[in-house]
Amino acid sequence: MERKTGVLLLNMGGPETQADVRPFLYNLFSDRQIIRLGPAFLQQPLAALIAWRRAPKSMANYQKIGGGSPISAITARQAAALEQVLAAADGAFFVRPAMRYWHPFAAASLMEMAAAGVTELIALPLYPHYCRATSGSSFADLREQNQKLGLNLPVKEIRSWPDEPDYIVSLVRRIREGLAKFGGTAQVVYSAHSLPQKFIDEGDPYVEELRRTIAAVEQLTGQQGRLCFQSRSGPVKWLEPSTPDMLRQLSAEGCRNILMVPIAFVSDHIETLYEIDMLYKKMAHDLGMRLESTPGLNDDPQFISGLKNIVLSMAGQQPS
Repeated sequence: MERKTGVLLLNMGGPETQADVRPFLYNLFSDRQIIRLGPAFLQQPLAALIAWRRAPKSMANYQKIGGGSPISAITARQAAALEQVLAAADGAFFVRPAMRYWHPFAAASLMEMAAAGVTELIALPLYPHYCRATSGSSFADLREQNQKLGLNLPVKEIRSWPDEPDYIVSLVRRIREGLAKFGGTAQVVYSAHSLPQKFIDEGDPYVEELRRTIAAVEQLTGQQGRLCFQSRSGPVKWLEPSTPDMLRQLSAEGCRNILMVPIAFVSDHIETLYEIDMLYKKMAHDLGMRLESTPGLNDDPQFISGLKNIVLSMAGQQPS
């Protein structure tokens, strides 16, 4: 029997319409790998309450970027582009998205893989940096659904890829294009999604891997940047400095131009299109600074080439 490899692009997913926002938030807060809401039996009732309370504000934010998240459409384009470049490689590859908190969920993608005659799987998270709340949660869900559906397909998990060469070059090109908007003079600020500090204290490699990416980028750009963390919520201690605190600090230092690089995100979504391009841009303006951002890598051919090389290495083939 010919071996046919399925590649699942693991991502968070996002609400595509206003009506999707509240159930999406419920799915998100139901995940105890992200946040533990009291004892396990209270997780889902508390998730429902939080989703109900947060939905109006979240809906308003999504409305500002077109009504919903573009991440499902972008991930579908990434999957199609990756399948196309893998088609030139030896062996058959079938590539599909598998979202954690919105459609298409892992179970549906697994069933599609089985129907296509896939004999083995490669799980490729679209998170370059490992974190138990992102890649870790997606891996756990994939394992559970694979077993629950009775498929028991063999799965190779790609844990992280913080310094994959084509990924780094794609970032560098965007940074150089961004700096050109300022005539080459701006403070580079790397903004990553925040995490509770306890994750790092308990051994999560997220920040260490972010620094690996930044070091690889700066080796090519020769430009030093500052790392900060966005999108924190809740009363626990989060990674510091926060992105708003970083903006205030840079303003106090006399900085006037900022190029913000969404270092932990490869696809445009609410954190880039609303938080960075609207919220932080306005905050910087109010502090007397100009802020521009680098666009998401999305389905950029060089970035897709990097994903291809990761898949081929995991499949035991020679990357081109």
